[in-house]
Amino acid sequence: MIRILQNLTLVGLLALSTSTAWADDSPQFRGPDRDGIYSATGLLESWPEAGPKRLWTATGLGEGYATVSVADGRLYTTGMHEEVGTAYAFDLNGKLLWKKGYGKEHAGGGYPGTRTTPTVDGDRLFLLSSKGVAVALSTQDGATLWSVDLLDRFKGKNIYFGMSESPLVDSDRVIFTAGGKDAAVVALDTTNGETVWTSKGLSEPSAYCNPVILDDGKHRQIVTMVQKSLVGLDAKTGQVLWQESMPAEYDIHSTSPVIQGNRIYVTHGYDQGGHLYELAADGRSVKKLWRDETLDVHHGGAVEVNNVIYGAASKKTWYAIDMETGNELASIRRAGKGSVVYADGLLYGYTEGGDVLLVNPDPKDFRIISQFEIKDGEGHHWAHPVVAHGVLYIRHGDVLMAFDVAAKKDG
Repeated sequence: MIRILQNLTLVGLLALSTSTAWADDSPQFRGPDRDGIYSATGLLESWPEAGPKRLWTATGLGEGYATVSVADGRLYTTGMHEEVGTAYAFDLNGKLLWKKGYGKEHAGGGYPGTRTTPTVDGDRLFLLSSKGVAVALSTQDGATLWSVDLLDRFKGKNIYFGMSESPLVDSDRVIFTAGGKDAAVVALDTTNGETVWTSKGLSEPSAYCNPVILDDGKHRQIVTMVQKSLVGLDAKTGQVLWQESMPAEYDIHSTSPVIQGNRIYVTHGYDQGGHLYELAADGRSVKKLWRDETLDVHHGGAVEVNNVIYGAASKKTWYAIDMETGNELASIRRAGKGSVVYADGLLYGYTEGGDVLLVNPDPKDFRIISQFEIKDGEGHHWAHPVVAHGVLYIRHGDVLMAFDVAAKKDG
């Protein structure tokens, strides 16, 4: 009996250890919940002048703006070589485990490179090429499990810069913006790629937006932006529950909605500011609560922390916006246009000028704590930063860099 109890205790400890080990994973674009908030803790509160220690560098990834997903001791990303998209898997020490070509990529309207950050779900990896081909790969070796040309199946048309989306997995369904007739948004079966539902009555093209889940305890909806609209769809059936007119400059909605309970914040570049909406009690309409003309995030994402919205505006100023009123609480001028995420009490930014920033989010002391410059790689600094297991990952062109941002423990 004692041995049995010892064995059970060992199994329990191993399970707890494994659970803890992967608790800081980021299996999809912009963190565990796609909201730009990473669960990593025990991180540095400031960095040396030259930046945190670089742990390793991987090169030769090809052209791409994809960031990394981190799951079960592996990293995944994508890149393009001679118009062919390739998925990569690395271990946490930067060792290449496998790479797999998955098909041709779009020319990108003058900005060539992969856009899709792979989404990990169990032993499967999902991605979407900029030509609209949805692919499922084995996380073990990159073998193709299924592939679906969304534009062909759902009779959609590609968009100017190429379809730009990191798939959303919801239960046994993977969600894509196909842009087809009665199929602006579609759900495919994760196991075989068969169609589960389409958004009947909604036929608008894609608009570079990554869909998110709204689950306020009463309703579970897919919320996203298509070419002219902000929409909410029933997650199980794809029924269009509500649709709000949302025209945008150049039909670009490249920042995902930010969800807080039954409230939805959206922001757009090109001086278009942002809006906050509230979902009705029956889940079939939204009401606009306020509009802010200050924070216009182009494609760097926004985060909500403690009822404050943070983002980097197109004119290079970072803003802290009161979610209750839409009023500006604080700003940092000339901090740089770019992407913003949050981890362990601080904001992390990666600007289009190549600077990586650590920022105090307190509106009463909103300031840059530390920063360093990324000099490796070529092209635009557009990939979003990722923080997982005490490591900060930065992608620039064909180079992926891992930096140690874990605070050192005494003893």
